[in-house]
This record gives sequence, C-alpha cells and structure tokens, in this order.
Amino acid sequence: MILYNNSEALKFESISDFKWCMKCGGEVEFVWKGKAYSIVHVEDKINIGEGYYTDSNGVHRNVKSHEPCSNIEGVYAKTADEILEYTIDGDKLRDIITEVQVEVRTI
Repeated sequence: MILYNNSEALKFESISDFKWCMKCGGEVEFVWKGKAYSIVHVEDKINIGEGYYTDSNGVHRNVKSHEPCSNIEGVYAKTADEILEYTIDGDKLRDIITEVQVEVRTI
C-alpha cells in the first residue's frame, strides 16, 4: 500500500504508471470535477464507478459532491486499457488519469 499525506505524491505520473497499478491489483479512489470515483478489482475484473453512499431516503449520492449518482455500477473490464476508455463527465479516463486528484492508492 502506498501511504502519503499528500495527494500529489499519489498522483499517476503516466498511463504506464496507472497500468502497472492495475496489473498489480491496485485500487484507487480519486476526484474529478468535484465527484468521487473508485477503481477496484472484483473476481478478476476491474470495476470503475462513482463513490457513493445511500441517504436516509434511499438515494445514492456521490461521497464528494453529495449529488445523486448517475451511474453507481460503473463498468467492469478485463484490462486497464479497457478501463482507460471509461468516460467521466465527458472525459475519457485515459485523457485525465494523470490529472485526477488521487485520494487513495493501494497495490
């Protein structure tokens, strides 16, 4: 596990850095445009979706923006390259992965 108090130290320096993290089974929590997202490994697949909680009315809300979630299930993929094609708020993860605010990064 990589532990730092500084999100800048957790940041992905390159797409290769991200792919290595995924290959090693890494999990990531990050923020983009004020919303939280997570990437986890489930049964030999990689899942990406919004980080959420369920409010007292049963509404799934993003943990950062507190807005209702648009896609809590996200997508499942077999490879990091497939996950990099996931679109977040009009941006492909491939284009933003080195710019997102990484809050948790494990390997």
